[in-house]
Amino acid sequence: MELHQVNARGGGVALKAGGNATKSRFELIIFDCDGVLVDSESITNKIFSGMLNELGIFVSDEDMFERFVGRSMPQCLEVIEALSGRAVPAGFVEDYYARSTRALKSDLKAVADIGLVLDSVGVPYCVASSGTHDKMNTTLGITGLLSKFRGRMYSVTEVANSKPAPDVFLHAAKQSGVPAAACAVIEDTPTGVRAGVAAEMTVFGYCAVTPQKRLIEAGAHYTFERMRDLPALLFSPR
Repeated sequence: MELHQVNARGGGVALKAGGNATKSRFELIIFDCDGVLVDSESITNKIFSGMLNELGIFVSDEDMFERFVGRSMPQCLEVIEALSGRAVPAGFVEDYYARSTRALKSDLKAVADIGLVLDSVGVPYCVASSGTHDKMNTTLGITGLLSKFRGRMYSVTEVANSKPAPDVFLHAAKQSGVPAAACAVIEDTPTGVRAGVAAEMTVFGYCAVTPQKRLIEAGAHYTFERMRDLPALLFSPR
C-alpha cells in the first residue's frame, strides 16, 4: 500500500510503507478519539442527525460532515441555532448524550488494529479530543482502551478554544513536557487537521472514512487509509 505525503507546495508524492527503522522522529503521538481510536462517528452522527430532524432541521450526510463532525458541542449548538433561527431546546444536549451512550454501549468498536498500533509505536502517546472526559471515559472504556490512556486524556473543555484552534494539542504537549515540533497528531477530520497544523505539529490524516482530498486540503502532511500502516509512517525518514 502507498501512503500520501504532502510536499511543501501542497502537492503529493507517494511514500511506501515498510522499512526497518526502529526509532521514531517524534517524542509524543497525540491521537484524536472519535474516528481514530474508536469507530464512533457513524453511530453518533446517526443519533445527532435524527435529533436535528426532530427539530425540523433536515441534513444530509454531507451536511453532517461539513457542519458538525470534529467540532465541539458548543460549536455544534451555535450551528443548530443559526440553521433553526431559535435557541436549542432545553435538555437537547443531555438527551443527545443519553441516546448516544445507549447506542455506543450496544454497537461501538475500537478502530481496527489500533491496539496493535499502540503497542508498537514505541514512544509516549495521549488522546486530545473535542469530546468531554465523560465521553472519552465511555468510549474508551467500552472498547477496552481506557487503561492505555488513563492519565493521558485531554479535552477541549480544559482549554479556551475548540478545534480548529490549536489549544487542546498545545495543552497536551505542554502537560507531557514535549515541544510542539516534536509531536505527531493523528486526526480524521479537516477541523482536527487544521488544529494540528495551527499547533505547528506534524499531522497524519486518517482517511479510512474521510475523503483523502479533504484532509490534504486542510493541511495534512501525510495521509493513510489503514491504521496498521501508521507505525511505518511514523518511523519513516522525513
